[in-house]
Amino acid sequence: MPLDLLFSVDHYPRAGSKIDGLGLCVQGGGPVPNVMVGLRRLGYSTALITAVADDLTGRIGVDDLKAEKVGHQFIVTKEGTSDTAVGFVEQGSGRRTMVLNRIIHVMPGDITTTQYPIPSVIHLDGRDLDACIKLAKWGRKAGATITFDIGSRRNDVSPIFPLVDHLVVADRYAFPFTKTRSARRAIERLRKYCPGTVVVTEGIRGSTGFENGRFAFQPAFKVRNVDTTGAGDAFHTGYIYGMLNGFDLPDRLHFGAAVAALKCTGMGARTGIPTLREIQRFLKKDPPVYA
Repeated sequence: MPLDLLFSVDHYPRAGSKIDGLGLCVQGGGPVPNVMVGLRRLGYSTALITAVADDLTGRIGVDDLKAEKVGHQFIVTKEGTSDTAVGFVEQGSGRRTMVLNRIIHVMPGDITTTQYPIPSVIHLDGRDLDACIKLAKWGRKAGATITFDIGSRRNDVSPIFPLVDHLVVADRYAFPFTKTRSARRAIERLRKYCPGTVVVTEGIRGSTGFENGRFAFQPAFKVRNVDTTGAGDAFHTGYIYGMLNGFDLPDRLHFGAAVAALKCTGMGARTGIPTLREIQRFLKKDPPVYA
């Protein structure tokens, strides 16, 4: 669970140069924590399993979760330094470049399933794979739906795919892993690993999914991009909300695209995460999409 320090800049600094920042946003981050915050804002009870150190960064991160009323009782405290991410956000485009410092990890021994309530959904990412697999196996036996997010290709996470009900991954992972250049081709190959629903997101190029023998495509909504940090996490938030409410795949992609777009209108991964009323108001306006 990293603490994000995001600097707004008018251009990316060259190596060895110095530039002035135009603003600074400090808030909790991380793919799964961001989704827990997002679903909480949409009215769901959520809790996070992660590890932090007893340091300033860790305390700020936990305090952020408390402020959002995300359950923090299952967070493990370890020796070391809590995760920190530093990023530059380019004004105008909203593009960001991040550097993550991660030392503390969640191990399978940290997962004490006897202490956990039975959830409707277990949302996992590609970090700490052995612990994620343990949670996924427990969740499937308990009747929970397993959703999985991977944004880039850092390590081999494919061993968990057979345990996943909804695999929603970014093109930056899907294309290199499958050695393809299109979402449909990537999905066809990912389905050899994952028997469930498979979705590939491509930023402003939209999202493509496959479920029950059919493909669905959703273009991305066009907004004034302030910061794209956490856009994928916001898409997962909307997708899972739709799943919990019985939406079919096209409507899940549609709702996820709306949450991701609204998130991009605010600085930081969590600032722009909308409420349900804000999403409904946005969609009623029939917002434009990228061609």
